[in-house]
Parts: sequence; C-alpha cells; structure tokens
Amino acid sequence: MKDSMNYSLKKKLEEGNVVIGSFIKAANPALIEILGMSGMDYVLLDMEHGPVSMEKLEDLIRAADAVGVCAFVRVAGQQESDILHALDKGPGGVLVPMMNNKADTQKIVKYARYSPIGERGIDIYSRAARFGYISKTDFFSRANRETLLAIQIEGEEGANNLDEILSVDGIDIVYVGPYDLSQSMGIPGQINDARVIDKVKEIAKTVAAKGKFVGVYVDDVETARLYAEAGVQFISISVDVRIFAEACDSMVQAFHGKDV
Repeated sequence: MKDSMNYSLKKKLEEGNVVIGSFIKAANPALIEILGMSGMDYVLLDMEHGPVSMEKLEDLIRAADAVGVCAFVRVAGQQESDILHALDKGPGGVLVPMMNNKADTQKIVKYARYSPIGERGIDIYSRAARFGYISKTDFFSRANRETLLAIQIEGEEGANNLDEILSVDGIDIVYVGPYDLSQSMGIPGQINDARVIDKVKEIAKTVAAKGKFVGVYVDDVETARLYAEAGVQFISISVDVRIFAEACDSMVQAFHGKDV
C-alpha cells in the first residue's frame, strides 16, 4: 500500500515549505470540505476547546480525507486515552496542549509512538490501520514514520524548559499558543504585542536549530506572513467560526452601505 495522503504534509515541511490551516470548532464536515477545497494544507480539529466528540471525530477525519486535506487533532489533554483514541481514528497528526517540561514530553512520546520509540497501545483493526488492510509490521513502522506529533508550548514555563523538551526524540512540531503565552507574560490576549512576537520568534529560532518544525496560531494573514518570514512553517490562521462571522459581518456592513 502506498504512503498515506496525510504523509504529504510531512513531506512538504521536510522540503522547507510553509503549510497553512485553520482550527475547526463547529464540528461540521461541510466546513472541513470547504477548507480543503480552498487549498488549505490541513485542518486542526479542536477537542480541547471545541465541541468535537470522539464519536464525531472519525467522520470529520473522513471528510478531510475526501478532499485531500490533512486532518490534525488537538486532543483535550495529556491523558493516554486522549491521545490513543484520537490516533486510532487515523489523522495525519495530533497536537498535545500545555507542554511544560521534559517528563511530560517523554510521556507523550510513549503514548503516541509504537516500539521502539514508544509504547502506543496496539489496535491493528482501527481506522488508522485501515481496519486490518495494512499488515501488522508495515502499520507500526508507517505510523511512526508518517504521523506527525506536535506539542504545544503555551506559557513561559514551557518556553524556559524548551532545551530539555527538545532533547526528547519523537517530536516533530513545537507549536506555540500565543494567547496562553501572552497571559503567562502578564499581557493576556495581546498576541500582537512586540513582546509576544519576539518571544515566539525566539522559540522558533531555538526549535529550528534542533531540527524540529515550528507551529503557531495567528488571527490574520499579515501576522502569518510575519512568522513565515521568521522561519515558522506550520501556521494556523483563524478559526472556522470566526471566518464565518467575519464573512457575515462584511456582508451585512456592505448591504447597509457601511465601510467594510
């Protein structure tokens, strides 16, 4: 069986390309299809702050597969069950929130990777294993090779422990959550403040020097370009519900003759 479609995202990153996507909170397959048709590289299904249930997740990933966009899952937490159940649905990768130290990172790798890297629980009949259509030997090696594992640095504690976090093998992407980072810096919500931007750039430089990919969330395209120029390759621009809200605002204001 050929490499999975989701593997193309990792290849793009390895080739030095910047990939963009958006967070999905509405848990609506149609929105995922639309984002995929628009040319987005990935969708980030949010199980931490969004209403995406484990039962719904598999169908959302199917919607992404149908239009050739990589499905990434931000899991609810660092519990083994959060990570294992999400991975069994067959996404292109998972994003684990609130990573602060080396011990937590080692634990996540253990849960997300198969031997010899980790100890991920085995289900050879899961959707990730194509319900048994991938041979056992091929599945374990493919899963370790193709599935992207991202950890989220969301506060100064994680930023201060970045070197020890990066010493752990098995991580592909270090993703910066600027809102929580801004809160930990005493300026909550001010993600375009120069201090936050400089901190993200500092993290990006450190991560890139260790041969890992850097990810970040932004509210707008202008900030996305700024971070892309700073070496960030995995960029999440806005959220499905906000994109829809802005489109609605623009339509209403245009109808009433107001400046858009």
